[in-house]
Amino acid sequence: MVIDAGQARVPRFDPASGLTRLVTVRVSRASAGQRRGRAGRTQPGVCYRLWDEAETRALVPFERPEILETDLSRLTLDLARWGARDAGDLSFLDRPPQAAMAEARALLTSLGALDAAGALTAHGRAMSDLPLPPRLAHMVLIGVARGTGRRAARIAALLTERGLGGRSADLSTRLEGLVRDRGQRAKAVLAQADRWARLAGQRGEDAASDDGLLLAEAFPERIAKARGKPGEFLLAGGRGVMLDAVEALSREPWLAVAELGGGAARDRILLAARLDEGDLRAAFEARMTREERLETGPTGALRARETLMLGKLVVGERLIANPDRKLIAAALQDEVRARGVGVLPWGEASASLRARVGFLRAADPTWPDLGDGALVTGIGDWLAPLLAGKTSLAAVKDADLEAALRGLIPWDLQRRLDAEAPRRWTAPTGDTFAIDYAAEGGPRVDVRVQALFGLNTHPTVGPGVPLTLALLSPAHRPIQLTKDLPGFWRGSWSDVRKDMRGRYPKHPWPEDPAGAAPTTRVKLRGT
Repeated sequence: MVIDAGQARVPRFDPASGLTRLVTVRVSRASAGQRRGRAGRTQPGVCYRLWDEAETRALVPFERPEILETDLSRLTLDLARWGARDAGDLSFLDRPPQAAMAEARALLTSLGALDAAGALTAHGRAMSDLPLPPRLAHMVLIGVARGTGRRAARIAALLTERGLGGRSADLSTRLEGLVRDRGQRAKAVLAQADRWARLAGQRGEDAASDDGLLLAEAFPERIAKARGKPGEFLLAGGRGVMLDAVEALSREPWLAVAELGGGAARDRILLAARLDEGDLRAAFEARMTREERLETGPTGALRARETLMLGKLVVGERLIANPDRKLIAAALQDEVRARGVGVLPWGEASASLRARVGFLRAADPTWPDLGDGALVTGIGDWLAPLLAGKTSLAAVKDADLEAALRGLIPWDLQRRLDAEAPRRWTAPTGDTFAIDYAAEGGPRVDVRVQALFGLNTHPTVGPGVPLTLALLSPAHRPIQLTKDLPGFWRGSWSDVRKDMRGRYPKHPWPEDPAGAAPTTRVKLRGT
């Protein structure tokens, strides 16, 4: 007679613990049929199924092959010991997933079980001698090397056997509960842990143990750092996790996490141990990385900060007194690439040069392109030399920018530049005025109207382009814009003269400005 409850214990890889455990699932129809057949193996028998007949049709036809569901790190370790560095060297009924095999090899390499070529190391051979998952075998061996192998083996036993030691999230409390437990199961688990410790080479009693460091060896990606709020932590792997605030561990700055409970946005810590930052630095120094990051200081200058990282966690940081100047120069270039050349401190000379060349290029494309896009594209040719020794873009001088841009202009064009697009225009009075080549409507000069007396032709720049003259009153207020000064003298000047004479009686307002002498002075008394 067979009594079938319709359930089975099968191995499943548990991402929360990183271990493979037996879990209870519904049997498949194939498994149920096999169990039924056992009742009639030697003589007629009967099978009692403890479920409704209709439920049989809902069972999956066959169990999914174990090799597709379980953690493959132990298989990968065994393959390496047999001399097969790749699963492709063997024939499987169901080939192990390549991604899972690659993940297993990466894990074993990080644990020191495999070398860079994928060959088994001495440490890996010792791990394969222990009847434990690779992570826990590695932890036990590290514990033996530190004289705490028995404690490490008990941690391994607690992680592989559920429901022992109580429900506290503190690993040390769970271990104490396991030792106090007088039940047969607890005694058997402790005896098994002692056998693992002896098999790993532990002799005599344990030295003082650090549970957090042992756990960190097995699960380095689960080293956790507090994020400020009690119970909020960040794992070295980059995932945020939480611990109930009622737990004493919730206020610890560092934890080594053994088990996690799944969550949609973040996981919950189910089992962990304290970690001392100083001990963590000493034990994991070789696995930490140093990064130099640039930041903007209070004065606006870039400065370098060295950050000590363990995965995604910041273990420590300091300002670097003498940072690499090339690193800062490269960062300044990156800032200009990201934000555009508008972040540079363009002064009158450099901005004017860009506008003058842009004006000439509009009529003749042989002139170089000094527009924003072209300057960003060729930033290494003109800006990089200016940034040597600089810690901020503000330190770049206007004259330096102008000189750098002139270096982009061929020599023959530089000789034509001042003649075809002069920086300043000379009025009949002999005074010079800056030409704004970027002004709306074309090159423009702002000038008092009295300085233009006697001028009968309209001034031009470049290939005969008339200047926009912004005519100003003696108070430097706008009177009129014109691109035809002789036409202005003949046309609207009379109306302007009537208005201006009343406002500024001390200044000359001749009826024929084209025949008058230019001036910047007021009228003589009595005239």
